[in-house]
Amino acid sequence: MPEIRFQIQWPDGSKETCYSPSLIVKDYFTPESEYAIEDFVERSRTSLKIASDRVLAKYGMPCSLALGQLQRIEATATQYSHFPQPKVRFIQFLE
Repeated sequence: MPEIRFQIQWPDGSKETCYSPSLIVKDYFTPESEYAIEDFVERSRTSLKIASDRVLAKYGMPCSLALGQLQRIEATATQYSHFPQPKVRFIQFLE
């Protein structure tokens, strides 16, 4: 199963490299694009759950790395609730 990493920038300018066990994230994000934080979290939730389900179908267990990545994204996103119209910049896929 091809895995991929991708780089994002949070509303405060900090950058993070994220992980997906599947290329499905390419269907949900476009490099050099900005997403409202709620939209970014929802796209992450959908794509990383699909990715984890693909691992489950192939190996009989969900992908703990994908689910952990989703938890980190959700937790980090809550830190920006006080920002006016927070956006996440999707920088690039790291292949």
